[in-house]
Formats: sequence, C-alpha cells, structure tokens
Amino acid sequence: MSIYFFRISTGRYSGAADQPYEFEDRVAAWTEMTEVCANLLGGIARSLKPNAEWCMELLDENKKPVFRVSLVGETIGCKAS
Repeated sequence: MSIYFFRISTGRYSGAADQPYEFEDRVAAWTEMTEVCANLLGGIARSLKPNAEWCMELLDENKKPVFRVSLVGETIGCKAS
C-alpha cells in the first residue's frame, strides 16, 4: 500500500490535505482521484470564470505530484470585456 495526498488549486489558492490516503497501487489511486473529480466538477464548472483554472493533484508520500486533473476556462479569439 502506498500513501497519497490530494491537493486542490484554484487561482492563487492551493492546499494539500493533511490526511493521507492509502491505495494498493497507482491504478487504484488514479481510479479514486477520477471518481472524486467526477463528483466535484459539475459544481466547479458552473462557477468557473473565464481564464480561470481548477486543478486536483494526487501527491505521493513526499508530496510530489503523481497525477493531475485540470479544468481550464479559456477566452479564445476575442478580447475579454
């Protein structure tokens, strides 16, 4: 079993959980991370501003990123008002 931590970033805010999570392997860790993201993304997408980013990372026991899922709102081809 390996120890992982979740970190969520949005704009200037970034915070890693102090509570560790144990997963059997990286496949199990990825599966859990994507399930957590799926539960959160609807609400996040509804409040995401143009040119903003939301990101969830899964960190290893040394708090180094292993996986990242990002949601980016981009303004393309026009000037923001």
